[in-house]
Amino acid sequence: QDVALFLQEFNAPDIFMGVFAKSKCPRLTEICVGILGNMACFQDICMSISKDENLGQVLLQRLCDSDSPTLLETSRLLLTCLSQPEVANVWVERIRENPSVYDCVCFIMSSSTNVELLVKVGEVVDKLFDLDEELMLNWIKNGTCRSVGPSVDDSPEELPDFKIVPCILEAAKQVRSDNPEGLDVYMHILQLLTTVDEGIQAIVQAPDGGKETWSLLYDLVCHELCQPDDPPIVVQEQKTVLASILSVLSAMFASQTEQESTKMRKSKSCFFSDMPLIGSLIRILQYMEGYGKRSVDNSKESEQQETGRADLNEEDFHLKILKDICCELLSNMLQELTKENTLEGLHQGHLNEQTCSCAFQNLLPLYFASVESFLEVLREADQTLADSLEKRFPSLKVHA
Repeated sequence: QDVALFLQEFNAPDIFMGVFAKSKCPRLTEICVGILGNMACFQDICMSISKDENLGQVLLQRLCDSDSPTLLETSRLLLTCLSQPEVANVWVERIRENPSVYDCVCFIMSSSTNVELLVKVGEVVDKLFDLDEELMLNWIKNGTCRSVGPSVDDSPEELPDFKIVPCILEAAKQVRSDNPEGLDVYMHILQLLTTVDEGIQAIVQAPDGGKETWSLLYDLVCHELCQPDDPPIVVQEQKTVLASILSVLSAMFASQTEQESTKMRKSKSCFFSDMPLIGSLIRILQYMEGYGKRSVDNSKESEQQETGRADLNEEDFHLKILKDICCELLSNMLQELTKENTLEGLHQGHLNEQTCSCAFQNLLPLYFASVESFLEVLREADQTLADSLEKRFPSLKVHA
């Protein structure tokens, strides 16, 4: 902090402004932006930097740079400022009034292979959307006009007509295998989009009807996260990314189910009523039960410290959110199953007495109608299994 105050006293930000205006050396620019980012970690200096309108505009222009290290330092600086409540609104308003930021961010997300840069840019977008719904709506509706983007050798380059959802998906594909935290960030961005109708429509009304989004999220849930050979504790480690993914899938499923045309229902049946996904949802619930029992056993063995209790409560809260989202999606999918789907699930092993019991245990009594609807279809596919489940859950038999 002493160094930062010393630099501020000798007007380092003004010196850096001169560097940005005249330097042709990418490394010098990177260093200057990085020093500003370090200085911005301290509240008073961050406020001083943020209130300088000229400096603010120049820094946003750095997002149009073609140099990855400079882009990384610029994104880090922006995230630092956006994380300071006293100045966050200044930057949100500045970004909202600067349309080129949208184009530059989309360009980075859709074309960069630098995982570290993609993660940091994702964190900036996530923070922006979380802070300001109006800006998020503007970016969802954007992409209707072309604008000037990154320049190489001072020659303006016309950017493609970017849409926010495909750019987010492309970035998520780049980070998924190398950076779990980065994947978590991009999944949360998608979840934030589904908090507004315009965001859901942007996802499901893409040229492919949302199939690319569904396929990516489906692949993550069914083939990467919370797999059969993982220990139950994995559900605690992956709870936030799973909650984001399932929230988006749930919003997409509900949106498609609301469509009344035959064409849309056929589209839904092609990739929405998928038994492996139902099997994965039930497995997540099973792992949550297994992890819950383990946590209870551990708490009996040793007395928790007060801070430990606080962490456990927060952990339980996030797991409860995951369970609620998982149950909502599972209930909606079970309600849409046909006899053919159910027979397929029985044949593939996704549906059996153990998995169905787990599903019913978690869905009842809140989703009674969905369970009852599924049980009627199950009777047609496997009467013996349906009878056995009715015995295990008397409330269903009495109601029937």
